[in-house]
Amino acid sequence: MTDNVDATKAANNEFVITRELDAPRELVFKAWTEPEHLQRWWGPKGLTITVVKLDLRPGGLFHYIMRTPEGDETWGRFAYREITAPERLVYVNSFSDPEGGIVRPPFDDPWPLEILNTVTLEEQDGKTTVTISAIPVNASEEETRVFRAGFESMEQGYGGTFDQLAEHLAAL
Repeated sequence: MTDNVDATKAANNEFVITRELDAPRELVFKAWTEPEHLQRWWGPKGLTITVVKLDLRPGGLFHYIMRTPEGDETWGRFAYREITAPERLVYVNSFSDPEGGIVRPPFDDPWPLEILNTVTLEEQDGKTTVTISAIPVNASEEETRVFRAGFESMEQGYGGTFDQLAEHLAAL
């Protein structure tokens, strides 16, 4: 099970990654949209995710907190733009504060405040191909450059997250 990153999109500042999962699309969609599933697989390996709020509708918010084993906390949010069950989710992902407001990330590089993500789910023979495309929203040239420079790190991060999703789906 390998991830496929579309290098041709890099010139357009778009990060694209694809993973095939051994599960039907309906189940994968539930894993992306229900709190009891999201907190079991979303985010970097080794972190605990707590869903604070999940309002699954255009204009709604998925607000969550990630905790390290040492107790450090980072907040995040998805602001949903489009939900087409069970095939597509479009949301703007950002770091956030505990109230859900958008904040700068907890690292020094000038990362974009908002990233537009499109998740598509395509099923064939009982397996689902997940494709995520991400592009900065209203980003400065420097933020866009840092985003583009982060593709390798994003590939590794999403790889671990996809591994957790695959393990979660296999356990259902």
